[in-house]
Amino acid sequence: MTSPYDIEEIFPDDAAGPVRLPRRQSGNSPQGLAVTLLADYTLRTRAWLPSAAIVALLAEAGVTSAGARTAISRLSRRGVLEGSKRGRNSSYRLSRSAAAVLSAGGRAIASSDAGAGTWDEHWTLIAFSLPQDEVARRRELRSRLRWLGYAPLYDGLWISPHDLTEQAKKHLVELTFGAVTVFRARHVDLDAVIHRNPLDAWDTAAVAEQYEVFIGRWSPLLDRVRGTGVTGADAVRARTEVMDTYRRLPYLDPRLPARLLPADWLREPARDLFAAVYDGLAAPAEDYVRAVAGRFTTEPLDDIRAHTIADLVTGLQESHSPSRTGGAP
Repeated sequence: MTSPYDIEEIFPDDAAGPVRLPRRQSGNSPQGLAVTLLADYTLRTRAWLPSAAIVALLAEAGVTSAGARTAISRLSRRGVLEGSKRGRNSSYRLSRSAAAVLSAGGRAIASSDAGAGTWDEHWTLIAFSLPQDEVARRRELRSRLRWLGYAPLYDGLWISPHDLTEQAKKHLVELTFGAVTVFRARHVDLDAVIHRNPLDAWDTAAVAEQYEVFIGRWSPLLDRVRGTGVTGADAVRARTEVMDTYRRLPYLDPRLPARLLPADWLREPARDLFAAVYDGLAAPAEDYVRAVAGRFTTEPLDDIRAHTIADLVTGLQESHSPSRTGGAP
C-alpha cells in the first residue's frame, strides 16, 4: 500500500540533457531549498544570481553559509546550476535542462484538472518483470509509474484509472526492454471476505491527512497575506516554504476520478490555499530578492521575476537573460 513517506519527489524528464534534481528528504534540505528559491524568481528568465545573494537568502531559511555553499556546489555538479565567475565573484543560474524540467514539474503541480471529466470505469494495469539485480532500472520504472499516477496493486502489477499515453508507452519499453504487458479492463468484484480492490493500491486516508496538515499549517497566515502583512525576508521564507511543502501533494494524491474519492476530498481547498499564499506573496518576495541581490552586484535585476500559479499552468517560456562573458555560457 502506498504511503506518502515512500514517494520521492520526482519531475518529468522531457528536457534534453542530463540533470539530476535533488531527491526529496524529510524536512527541507539545503539543495531542495536552493532549487525552489531559484525557480521561484528566475525560472522564466534563467537570471543570474550572485552566489553571495543565494547564500544570504538561504540563511533566511536557517541554512548555514557552509551548508549553502556546499548545496550550490553539489547542484552545479548535478547539472542543475551553471556558474559564471568574474574575478572573485561567482554567479549561478538554472541550467537550461533544469529549467525545462522544473517548468514541466511546476505545470503538473499547479494543474487543477486531476480527477476531472468522465470515467469509463476501466483500469489500466501494467504488469512487468525485471531481474532482482536490476535495482536501478526497477527503481526508475517505479518512479516513472508514480509520476504517471500509477500505484502498486501487487509487486509487479501497477494500476491507474487513466489510459496510457504514447509517450508513457515509449518510456516503459525503454525501461523494461519489452518485459511489460499493459491491460485496460474493468474490475470484477468477487464479493469475498478477503479480496483486494483496485482502490487499495492507494492509502487515501494517509493522503487526506497530509492535506489536513497543510491546510492547518497555512490557513492562519492567509489573512496576513491578503492584508500585505507579510513582507521582506518573511515573504520569501513563507513563499519558499509553502511551495516546498505543497509540491509533494499532487504526487501523493492518487488523481483518481472524483466518484472514487470521499465527498470531502481536500484537493481543491488545499490547492486554492496554496495559490492564495504563493501568489499573494509574489510581489513583496520579488522585491526582497532583488534587494538582496542588489547588495552583491551592479548588474540590472529586471530578470528577477516571481511567477504565479497561472503562469505555471500556462507554461513558463524562457525569455532573454543576459549572458556573462568570461564565465560559463
